[in-house]
Amino acid sequence: ADYLDNGNNKMAIQQADKLLKKHKDLHCAKVLKAIGLQRTGKQDEAYALAQEVAALEPTDDNSLQALTILYREMHRPELVTKLYEAAVKKVPNSEEYHSHLFMAYARVGEYKKMQQAGMALYKIVPKNPYYFWSVMSLIMQSISAQDENLSKTMFLPLAERMVEKMVKEDKIEAEAEVELYYMILERLEKYKEALDVVRGKLGEKLTSELQSRENKCMAMYKKLRRWPECNALSRRLLLKNSDDWQFYITYFDSVFQLIDESWTPPPEEEHSLEGEVHYSIEQAVKFIEERITEESKSSRPLRGPYLAKLELIRRLRYRGCNDEYKLGDPEELMFQYFKKFGDKPCCFTDLKVFVDLLPSSQYTKFISQLLEVIPLSETAGSEIALPADIKALQQHLCVVQLSRLLGIYHAMDKKQKLTVVRELMLRYRHGLEFGKSCLKTELQFSDYYCLLAVHLLLDLWLEGEETAVWQCLTLLEEGLSHSPSNAQFKLLLIRIYCRLGAFEPVAELYSSLDAKHIQHDTIGYLLTRYAGSLGHYAAASQSCNFALRFFHSNQKDTSEYIIQAYKYGAFEKIPEFIAFRNRLNSSLHFAQVRTERMLLDLLLEANISTSLEESIKSMSLSPEEDDIPWKDLRDNRDLTVLFCWDPKDRDISEEHRKLSLEEETMWLRIRSLTLRLVSGLPTLSHTIQPKNSEKTAENGVSSKIDTIRSLLQQLEAAVDSGKKFLEQKIQYPVLGPPPTRMAGFFSNGSCQCQTSLFYLVSDIYELDTNGLEDSAEIQERIGNSFKSLVERLTDLFNKCKGDLIEVGDGTLKTHPNLLENLVFFVETISIALWVSSYCDSVLRPFKSNLQKKKKKKKESSVAMPPVFTHFLDYVTELQTLTSNVIDHIKGLEIILTALKLEELSLKDTLLLQEEKKFTKTVQGKVQSSYHHSVQEIGELLKKRLDTIKKLKI
Repeated sequence: ADYLDNGNNKMAIQQADKLLKKHKDLHCAKVLKAIGLQRTGKQDEAYALAQEVAALEPTDDNSLQALTILYREMHRPELVTKLYEAAVKKVPNSEEYHSHLFMAYARVGEYKKMQQAGMALYKIVPKNPYYFWSVMSLIMQSISAQDENLSKTMFLPLAERMVEKMVKEDKIEAEAEVELYYMILERLEKYKEALDVVRGKLGEKLTSELQSRENKCMAMYKKLRRWPECNALSRRLLLKNSDDWQFYITYFDSVFQLIDESWTPPPEEEHSLEGEVHYSIEQAVKFIEERITEESKSSRPLRGPYLAKLELIRRLRYRGCNDEYKLGDPEELMFQYFKKFGDKPCCFTDLKVFVDLLPSSQYTKFISQLLEVIPLSETAGSEIALPADIKALQQHLCVVQLSRLLGIYHAMDKKQKLTVVRELMLRYRHGLEFGKSCLKTELQFSDYYCLLAVHLLLDLWLEGEETAVWQCLTLLEEGLSHSPSNAQFKLLLIRIYCRLGAFEPVAELYSSLDAKHIQHDTIGYLLTRYAGSLGHYAAASQSCNFALRFFHSNQKDTSEYIIQAYKYGAFEKIPEFIAFRNRLNSSLHFAQVRTERMLLDLLLEANISTSLEESIKSMSLSPEEDDIPWKDLRDNRDLTVLFCWDPKDRDISEEHRKLSLEEETMWLRIRSLTLRLVSGLPTLSHTIQPKNSEKTAENGVSSKIDTIRSLLQQLEAAVDSGKKFLEQKIQYPVLGPPPTRMAGFFSNGSCQCQTSLFYLVSDIYELDTNGLEDSAEIQERIGNSFKSLVERLTDLFNKCKGDLIEVGDGTLKTHPNLLENLVFFVETISIALWVSSYCDSVLRPFKSNLQKKKKKKKESSVAMPPVFTHFLDYVTELQTLTSNVIDHIKGLEIILTALKLEELSLKDTLLLQEEKKFTKTVQGKVQSSYHHSVQEIGELLKKRLDTIKKLKI
């Protein structure tokens, strides 16, 4: 066992063998040997050994534990249940084995068996937790039940009765048990009963979370629409803590609900269960003013009351009755708020919510009013007034962010924008002085200046100013050198490098972000969207693996979390874990990465190191199977991960999200159908006795061609809806969701090529079943397809021509679309070769039959059917075309190597020496990335050329 712990598996196997020589029946040694075998990749031997031991139904703890470890490593948790079922039969009173059995069921989600196991445990050892394990398993059955009705009429009421029995016998001990009772009542929509539980004696046990009891009460009052109670409770809670924002919202919601219902308090008794109720605007206004007066006496400044006043003004305005309540002018209130909290980083986000209370004619005045109160001082040698301390710097930053948000920068012309960029960078560099003592992991106080400058440059770039994008990268690389853990700098660099088609620097930047757990799903798209499409195949493989590893391990991890939740009685977390697992399993990103990963693997392996058939087999791909949950696809991307200070009309909208999800799903459908069509090719290449229909059906091959034909129809439909979608010409914000590769796929002609290749498969199949005689028409059709394919592929190649980096009069322009087109070309030519191999496998037997006939008849004049010449010409043309592309790529490589970018002085950017260094770095990175892309694409094409040369019938 020590050897196994240290990872020395070979030694572990040897030691186990020694022991087994002396003691043949030492079960535990056998299992330890099996673990060693499993870890050295000998799965089958390991499994055989384990089954020997399992068949004896061991009951010693060591063997059971060791087998559990082994089965888990084999990803066969269902075998653990069998193990403990047997152990429990032999040792029926073991609390330990029973609880192991329960957890084994939990791992595989067998909720009904969990319920039984929990009760069996409770009978042996009447401990409360075991009883409630059983109750929770009923709730899980209700959650997983497909039939809503069943869950409401059977599982939940049964769970409720089980808990009620414990309540009647006064056996409720722990908080978790009360939580569980509340959870059942809430799911049964018995809100009144749930409220009584929380307010009653049982509710006193709810102590682990702050205000747990109040929050649950509030939730029930809202469900029951008991606004007087909502109001009174939120009022009471605000008296305790006047900074708790959620209670202000409830307080306002309830006041206005009561006003709309014209509620009045009952004459004699209490207003409500929770005490006094406010039911008029006057009371609300007075209440907020009192909170502000209270705040001014408190020892630490609270933001809540001031923001609540702005929130109340917003709501009154919305109802068209603000003026009569003399709450003050929002502009003045925001100004006062800035004076009080302007040096806190949260000041901007607080005010952002209320800027729409300002009339747009007042924006410039409001900003200059704020600037006047910031202590900035003129320093020798600087053309602008600078802050003397961090506090003044934070205040000034807040104003700059507000200026961007109010659209003041957007309205400037190019020259003004460049002036602002220079000023922001001066302020950024000056602000670095305040952060000299910062650790590597801390951010510089002035980082936002640099980010804002980059945003302005991005505006210029979108308006067609080519040099601006290089300056963006330059400033970001400079920022990153001072603040190496600033995630915003990295994310922005990733987006811009990708837009320029340079993937090489991105992989490194992304890994330095050190994305944790769920982030692989929420921000992984930044990497995987561009990984394959820019020709960095090795890096693309890696980044797909990275993402997939997370999704696969999550399956395992979640069941561990669920088990821990049972052990510690954190029942309310269990449905959350299940929901989390479902959210990841139906993640759009997961489906995309899976599909692109397999296409990439085929591209890199199929018919190069292994045959297409073997590659597809090793991925267990089959054309009939669609493992994507189309109906439940969830877009878990975080599209606002990049900070943005744009006004609402320029920012990413709900509409953008909806459209982006629609586009991503369409593209995924096209990709997944392409993958399935390719995976159907090897299933067709079985030689069939011509004209022998019974035989064909037996072979199951004719059904295979039907599958392919139906997939092809689906592909056509997907392409059509994709084209319709693109007609809308949607422009996402520059920092919004990156568009898919769909537009390029259609416009460069890859789409037409790939679809016609799959049609060709159908024709060749027909030729195969009909034979060479009387098939002149099919042969001609195939010949024409070959011709038009070569034309289309040549067109596609023409769209790959041109320089990747264009240097002219001091500007540098990149053409990343040429790279994307080349990548599509490689993919399309690969599909062409897989189809050609199928064609080859059909024509070869025909040819050898013809040659046999020739020998028999001893005539030299047996006419060769035209399809052979068509095919040979086609293969020759493919070979010539591929060679031309390889030559073109060599040319690109030579140009990229010879390109001396540092001699380029970019015009109209007054670069400082400091910046020149970073510009050089940036250009070098793009150049080197292109170089590597072109090399990898070239290498792959050379391998494809070797395949073409083998295709001579």
